[in-house]
Amino acid sequence: MTLTLGTILQSAGIAPLEAQVLRHSYVREHEDTGLQGIHADSTDEQILRYTGQQSAVQRVFPPVVPKYWIVFVREGGDRARLWAVVENRGELSNDGIVRKFDLVVTEHLADLRNRLVIGWRSPRTWRLTGPTAAAYPVMEIADAEPVPFPGFDRLVLSYAQLQASMREHRYASWRTALSSVVGIYLITDTLDGRQYVGKADGTENIRQRWDSYATNGHGGNVELKNLDPNSFRYSLLRVFDPSTPTSAINDAESHFKIALDTRKHGLNRN
Repeated sequence: MTLTLGTILQSAGIAPLEAQVLRHSYVREHEDTGLQGIHADSTDEQILRYTGQQSAVQRVFPPVVPKYWIVFVREGGDRARLWAVVENRGELSNDGIVRKFDLVVTEHLADLRNRLVIGWRSPRTWRLTGPTAAAYPVMEIADAEPVPFPGFDRLVLSYAQLQASMREHRYASWRTALSSVVGIYLITDTLDGRQYVGKADGTENIRQRWDSYATNGHGGNVELKNLDPNSFRYSLLRVFDPSTPTSAINDAESHFKIALDTRKHGLNRN
């Protein structure tokens, strides 16, 4: 059974009827609009601005366009590599030559950006309806580029980022780093600002502790079980070598609970 773009879109919660698929090519200038094209070194900002400027001629670009635009870049005559999924938030202007749209890059298929390659059956076609493109075959999903570990003191993760860092191959160096330390971490509920100070010590390192949060959202902590982990933010307060005495880690945990007042105004019960 051939994997198709439609299957990928459905997995991301995007119905083909809500989408159109564009394939950009590298061009210096467009004859119909006079707009500058994009090139191999174009920035994401330039590509987004370019995508949001379309011809006002109806036979070139339809008057009614869907919410999601799946944007690819041409790769050879019959292949296209995913750049991003953008959300159309409405038309900004139309001077009879160029229509400008308010587009925002979404998190849909973010893990497949620059990795997903589909076969493009119509070499001269640059725009497809979602249902038509849904039948196009997936040719390749390349290995993700490794994400450099930012350092223990710069690590601030959303719940989605925490789950990715515990699962995805591109975060392998992160898991190695987090496996090498124990210490004190902070969970902040961004909905109300309440905080939870926790620790990983003894035989449990930071990676193991955080992996339990990535699995169920609460890591077994009663204080967190009835809260939505999607609003949580994770960071490290202090890390220690695994040979550090447990008493020193306990002292550090107690210090941060007092300093941040997480027993009285936060999510710690003890």
